[in-house]
Order: sequence, then structure tokens, then C-alpha cells
Amino acid sequence: MPSPKPSWLKRPLPRGKNFAHLTAQIRQQGLHTVCQEANCPNRWECLSQGTATFLILGPVCTRRCRFCGIIQDVPSAPNPTEPRQIAAAAKRMGLQHVVVTSTTRDDLTDGGAAYFAATVRSLAAVLPKSTVELLVPDFQGNPHALDILLDTRFHVLNHNVETVPRLYDRVRPGASFQRSLNLLRTAKDTVTGLHLKSGIMLGLGEEDREVEEVLCHLLAAGCTALTIGQYLQPTKWQLPVARYVHPEDFDWWKTHALALGFRDVSSGPLVRSSYKAGRMASLLTGLPVNGAGFETAQGR
Repeated sequence: MPSPKPSWLKRPLPRGKNFAHLTAQIRQQGLHTVCQEANCPNRWECLSQGTATFLILGPVCTRRCRFCGIIQDVPSAPNPTEPRQIAAAAKRMGLQHVVVTSTTRDDLTDGGAAYFAATVRSLAAVLPKSTVELLVPDFQGNPHALDILLDTRFHVLNHNVETVPRLYDRVRPGASFQRSLNLLRTAKDTVTGLHLKSGIMLGLGEEDREVEEVLCHLLAAGCTALTIGQYLQPTKWQLPVARYVHPEDFDWWKTHALALGFRDVSSGPLVRSSYKAGRMASLLTGLPVNGAGFETAQGR
């Protein structure tokens, strides 16, 4: 058992004007955010600063991952108006960077790829100068689903490997490390100028040499951006924390990953996939992103 939660994981919960305003808007529009559904530790900070993460295809996931706080059950049919709703919300908020994610929908033939594509097209119609980031599941390795996704124009493709290969059976049953690498590599080979991003959690029982190997595999697949965060048990039903990693160790991993060849790395105990995603997207694309308004995403 790890020691009690350390002080660096405890933080005040800011609930300013933006927090109340955005929470109300999300509820009124019938939209979902991964911030709330996955119990993200940054949700109060991000909402108070006027940013949030939208979750498409509903709040229920078909996978049985042992690290994620999203509801795992039989999901409802997708909402066909959701892509237009998200685009309308993004336009109202004047977003310069929009991140879109989903639950994993293995019940759908294409894993939801068509809904991602429809959301990208809807965003392009109303926010043609904004950058778009997609945080996607593995689509069960379906090449047709990936073709649907890559046939649309967006700027950053994010797909998290989450942990080291040895722990997949325990942490990500139903997923495959090699399948995730293949998705990233295929996307890089297919779309010129597409920026790839991935993320890994520490504190699940991994060893340093295994983390190093994962980083090298991601670089070889074409990833240039990386997030590294602390695994935190979202409910009693998920895996317990094996260890709490000190902030200085996260700093070391950032420096090391940059030295290996990543262009940008966010590494810290509370870092998640879409945390300050606009800043990273701006560095990758060279386009201005002010971070105001919503950043829509999946912090799985």
C-alpha cells in the first residue's frame, strides 16, 4: 500500500464566476465533459479559468479499464446533433484551440470515428482559423475507422498509451500497446504535417526502464508531444495507487524526455492529457492559441 496522499496532491478548489457559469452552460446544453465524468483532479482549476473538456458519444464507456473513473456499462445510441452542438458552443466561446475526445465505443462498427469526423467538419465550418486536437481511442485497430478519422483536417492527434506493456492486462484489458503504436505510426505516415501526442501515467507499478522503453517507442512512432502524470485511484473499484511519484521525479522525466527528442513535454503529478492543451498545440503548430474559453477533450 502507498503512503497517505502527499501534500503536493492536495490543492484548494477555486470556484469563481467562470466555474459556475461554465458548469451551468454544460448542464443546460446537455453536453458532457471528461473533467466531470472522469473525476479529473484539475476540473475546478480549469473550469474556474474558463476551460473545460467535452466528451462526445456519451458518458458511458464499453471498456473495463482499471484506471478510469468514467462509467463502464452499455451506452446509449450516439446523439446525431452532438457535433453541431459542440461547434456552436465553441463558436460562442471564441475558442482558438478545440480538443475533442470520446469514451471508447466498441459497440459501434467504426468505434465512433464518423462522429469525430463530423465534429471536426462542424468546427471547421464555424471556426476555420481554430486549431483542433482529437484525443481518440484505439478503434480496436480498425483501419477503416482510422481512414474515416484521417480524412478530415485537424492539427493534433492524441492517443494515450497510459502505461507500460507489462501492465496492460491488469490496467487496460481489451487494449494492446502495439495496437496503439500502430495507430500513431499509421496516422503519421498518412497525414503530412499532423502532430502526434501521447500520455502515460506513473504510479501503477511500472519500472523506470519500462517507462524509458515506452518513450523510445513513442518517438519511433512519430510522437513529438508527451504528457506524464500521477495515477490517482478515481473510485474504490479501480486499481489502488502503487506509489506516489515525487514532483522532482516528474521534472527529471520531463528533462529526460526532451533530451530523447520530444518537442514538448508536460510532466507533473496532476498533469492530464488535455491539461493546458492549447499551450502545447501552439508550440507544435506555431499558431497562436490564447487558451481562453473551452478546450474540448478526453483526459482518459
